[in-house]
Amino acid sequence: MFEHDAVDVEQRALTGALPPRSHVAELVAEAHARYAGLDEGEVADYIPVLGAADPARFGLSVVDIEGTSHEVGGVGDTFSIQSISKAFVFALVCEELGHEAVHDRVGVNNTGLAFNSVMAIELNGGSPMNPMVNAGAIATTALVPAASAEERWELVRGGLSRFAGRELELDNTVYRSEAETNHRNRAIGRLLQSYGRLDPDPLETVDVYTRQCALSVTAHDLAVMGATLAAGGVNPATGEQVVSAEVCRDTLTVLASCGMYERSGEWLFEIGLPAKSGVSGGIVAVAPGKGAVGTYSPLLDPAGNSIRGQRACAYLSRALGLNLFASIHRGASELEASHV
Repeated sequence: MFEHDAVDVEQRALTGALPPRSHVAELVAEAHARYAGLDEGEVADYIPVLGAADPARFGLSVVDIEGTSHEVGGVGDTFSIQSISKAFVFALVCEELGHEAVHDRVGVNNTGLAFNSVMAIELNGGSPMNPMVNAGAIATTALVPAASAEERWELVRGGLSRFAGRELELDNTVYRSEAETNHRNRAIGRLLQSYGRLDPDPLETVDVYTRQCALSVTAHDLAVMGATLAAGGVNPATGEQVVSAEVCRDTLTVLASCGMYERSGEWLFEIGLPAKSGVSGGIVAVAPGKGAVGTYSPLLDPAGNSIRGQRACAYLSRALGLNLFASIHRGASELEASHV
């Protein structure tokens, strides 16, 4: 799936810094050019409206923690955020309730099963297991402190807007299409309720979750949202402290282990970045302390992850030195100079 493109060592950044901005721009353009013609995969069709997506669309954005953006292709094309919303709602709930409360109610371990699995709940005594699968995301949305479903929705929409640095709007066409077909999610909500994992009304909670997934974003928005997590919770576009640095740490940890569903291990092995995908074709990948990559391309692999997006992230991870687990040994003279 991930080709090991030859990347000159001279192009790599040492851990802790990106290359010069002009070089980042060149590499982003190169990543887009390499994969724009790739036509593997299928658009999602289990949500009817997503099946109408143009398979040729491809946007790629990199935003650093200072707010500088490097973008190519359809970075202004709008699409529904879908499951990528899970990461940011998790961060908002952690900010409100704290590390332990969310860990106890939702969990942080990978299921190893499909994102909408009912079996995973039954096999684990009613635990959703992690907030990046549908059961865990529904349970997380239910934890948003609110007196009503409508208030919960506005808190979710407002919180995700703060991450994006602009007001995000609901795509009503996507919402209606999902609401008419989300029978499995409604069943998951009822099942969670039966295990005592869901306090609010399950159908109202699933409706809020459906709306959060139907928020309209762009590849640029995803990169800004990811860069906010990379910058310790400070939005690089607005300067607002959206969540704490501790919450960012917790969110990125869960993304690293669970963000790409059953392919999370392979993603981490090949690319080495916390990331989250959505079935509309978006991906956000975060390099803590550096910035984030936002991509949009609706052609998906069987796990529901954008194929062009994965390839572009893999190339940029190597070319920009983003992999969390990669390091380059500095010579003795450089080490000595750093201590002068």
